[in-house]
Amino acid sequence: MRGIVRIRTRLSHRPSGSSLIQPIGGICEPTSVEVAGLRQSTERRARRFSGLLLVALSAGCGPRAHIPLRPIDVPGALPLSDSGAILARSLAPVLYLQRDEKFPLSRVAAVVHPVKPIIAYHLLWRDDVNGAWIPFTVPTDQEIIWIGYDSTKAPVDVWTYWHGTILHTPWPKSQVAINVQWGKHGSLPRGIRESDLPRQKSLNFFYAATRFLIPDMLLSRAMRGGPASFPYGYARYRDFSRVVPLTDRLDVIVRADKPDQALRAVFGDKYSRKPAWPPGI
Repeated sequence: MRGIVRIRTRLSHRPSGSSLIQPIGGICEPTSVEVAGLRQSTERRARRFSGLLLVALSAGCGPRAHIPLRPIDVPGALPLSDSGAILARSLAPVLYLQRDEKFPLSRVAAVVHPVKPIIAYHLLWRDDVNGAWIPFTVPTDQEIIWIGYDSTKAPVDVWTYWHGTILHTPWPKSQVAINVQWGKHGSLPRGIRESDLPRQKSLNFFYAATRFLIPDMLLSRAMRGGPASFPYGYARYRDFSRVVPLTDRLDVIVRADKPDQALRAVFGDKYSRKPAWPPGI
């Protein structure tokens, strides 16, 4: 059951809303040199943004999401009375969205492994805050939460997809709770120590990206809508306070080892096709 994963995290008792950034005292007035530097930097950013906009417009708008109507017949779909469907609903996690999240959660598909004690919850978000203007990009954002259970059907392991890394943490046989990152929808088991995250995939790093990737977000907004920036502080970036239970949000529950056919029926042909299962499963 426990395969090799790239990052193993541990639960902590730090409140999830507490800020990790301490204020640095003193407000300094900028010198004339600093102001000139800021002006030059602004001009360079403006030229860079204009260049990106020209490239995007010359290539045409980025692709738009075409999520199909909910199909009646899905390969491998389970009736509501099936024991696997009952288990998938009972173990469905509760999401804690960042309070300013703009993109809707369009679809949720639960995949029950036919042999092993694990269930995958595939989340399809309408879009991602970055890269919407890039031609041929996938126009939706697929994220995954995997829940492993024991012989009593209680959750004992949680894996989540976090920007190319699969995170893992043991879970204390209680309701699974997941924090969902603003704009990019990376999934974090609620209560993990953030210092366990890869340095260039930390919340600090992604918060900084909301500043240096503003041109990208502006382009994305121009092409497919969405926010142009995150105009708040770091504490608010970590304010995961919008509660979304998934028990009644499951669009389909299937039993499959390879769920691609079912996911294409529910998500549409163009979705990210992230790993069906964590390594070792």
